[in-house]
Amino acid sequence: MLHKTEGIVLRIVRYGETSVIANILTELFGVQSYLVNGVRTTKSGGARASLLQPANILDMVVYYRDSGHLQRISDVRFAYLYRSLYADVVKNAIALYLVELLDKTLKQPESHPELFQLAKDTLCWMDGARGGTGNLPLYFTLRVSELLGFRFFRHACPETPYLDLREGSFVPEMPAHGQFLDEKCGQVTEELLRVREFEALRAVQTDKHTRQRLLAAYQEYYRLHLPGFTGLRSPAILAEVLE
Repeated sequence: MLHKTEGIVLRIVRYGETSVIANILTELFGVQSYLVNGVRTTKSGGARASLLQPANILDMVVYYRDSGHLQRISDVRFAYLYRSLYADVVKNAIALYLVELLDKTLKQPESHPELFQLAKDTLCWMDGARGGTGNLPLYFTLRVSELLGFRFFRHACPETPYLDLREGSFVPEMPAHGQFLDEKCGQVTEELLRVREFEALRAVQTDKHTRQRLLAAYQEYYRLHLPGFTGLRSPAILAEVLE
């Protein structure tokens, strides 16, 4: 049966001589793997290949079988055309981080409409933003964990200044183990958890070193609470391009 759905490309893998398998987060069906033939040969295939690039937001007509096998695409076109993301090194690096995080965390083909909308809204806002995107990877990482059901509990305050990554909670005393955030990083995390509009991210005061520490800590939090999570490659690129 054919279905219309939007999708965000997460990852492309070569398959055979001329085909690819595209992992796409769809609005209707969650993450699905689509076999797309002939995209690496003909001119028409090249046009389709340009659509199937990581972070692209697509309008799709797809075949869907509840079988766990590779799916097929009947028709595909852009749902949103980026204005600056491809040409901006920082935005492009952040976009690749966002889709890698989704690709590494969403393994089951379950519908995640809120998560899809968050990803779409984040990419579209970043594309139109003039600077002020440095905190976006941190915010997105926290929001994804919240929507997947393992967010941080309690709040940072003088009574509970430390963020215990094992417990997933702000605690009153420094944990004996090393998997925690100090008062400064805990406070920044608290501010990020309170953000609900992208523009408010500009008011959260961080520096390059703090952002790197937080992103590494959030990855550790994922490893502790999300079975099978193995870490990401893209933060190394972010560390190079984000000031």
